[in-house]
Amino acid sequence: MARPAPIFVGGSAVQRPGAGGHAWALAHWASGLRKIGHPVDFLDAGENAAGSELRTILAEAGAGYVLLGDDAARVLSAREEVVWVLNIMGFISREAACEDERFWTFLDIDPGYPQMWHELGLADMFAGHGRFVTIGENVGQPGCKIPECGLDWITTPPPVSLDAWPPSVGGDAFTTVCTWRNAYGTVTCNGESYGSRVHEFRKFFELPRLVDAEFELALDIHEAEVDDLRRLEANGWLLVDPRAVAATPNDYRAYVQNSRAEFSVAQNMYVATRSGWLSDRSLCYLASGKPVLAQDTGFSDNYPVGEGLIAFSTLEEAAAGVEEIECNYERHSRAARELAEEYFDSAKVLRRLVERLGIEEASQA
Repeated sequence: MARPAPIFVGGSAVQRPGAGGHAWALAHWASGLRKIGHPVDFLDAGENAAGSELRTILAEAGAGYVLLGDDAARVLSAREEVVWVLNIMGFISREAACEDERFWTFLDIDPGYPQMWHELGLADMFAGHGRFVTIGENVGQPGCKIPECGLDWITTPPPVSLDAWPPSVGGDAFTTVCTWRNAYGTVTCNGESYGSRVHEFRKFFELPRLVDAEFELALDIHEAEVDDLRRLEANGWLLVDPRAVAATPNDYRAYVQNSRAEFSVAQNMYVATRSGWLSDRSLCYLASGKPVLAQDTGFSDNYPVGEGLIAFSTLEEAAAGVEEIECNYERHSRAARELAEEYFDSAKVLRRLVERLGIEEASQA
């Protein structure tokens, strides 16, 4: 039997506030592929030192790391055998290599944005790729408003490394790590506008006043957002700087594992399109045995909710979810870890994805 095919995972570890979580989001794809036996190198298209922390995570999993710079062509053409490329958001240029595009897979981790940019003629991130994967698990299903762009999408949940996120005890507050506004701005497509987290979170300002629980946000928000900052403070949200509590992968992991549970509001893009998106961050909470109370993006169509993972759409549902977790915390904590083991374990997720992409079959041909 032929050995598993070598795979390059491409992405960018560019530094930004609270970038420790971003490093984990990238690392889980590469480390998970390594866990199921594939030789893996992560190709970093970033231009600064943020990748050094990612390199450390990958080394622990036995995966390699390459900072591409301007030498992508040499790196990608160095191997004699076929190398598959899992290209996260298309950060690695297809012009940098000569491999057949059949071996290039576009991996969408921001469902809605690349598809709408393509439809609007703003950017074609799909060119040069032969396969297309998205963590928007409702793409192509009735009720999902994300354009398919004439492409055959393979859907998958994001993976989480269970070994890297063992169950932990303790924590007093419902927390999360997030940005108030994304870097892309509002996108208008087919007559509808899709925005950032701010456009959803304002619906839930009053939550801390309705329940007996603590809420803390490691929130990347500009100081000019005076009205929103005032309303957050007035309603009892404790704000901390993600650059202080989640800047490195280890800081980020400690912050998640020292939390009681997660309260997660999604970007309006993910909610309004009924994308089925579920955050890689929420999976880290689940794996850590931390219950997750998450705004429903349609993921409730695909996974059991109610124990460990609770979905909400309204303020009243969010308040009821908090009370349910507080009243039955140990049960929800156990269920959170069980959900991670059953549905999001990186070995299971990526073995299934490799099979659907046909990587194993091609490596044995």
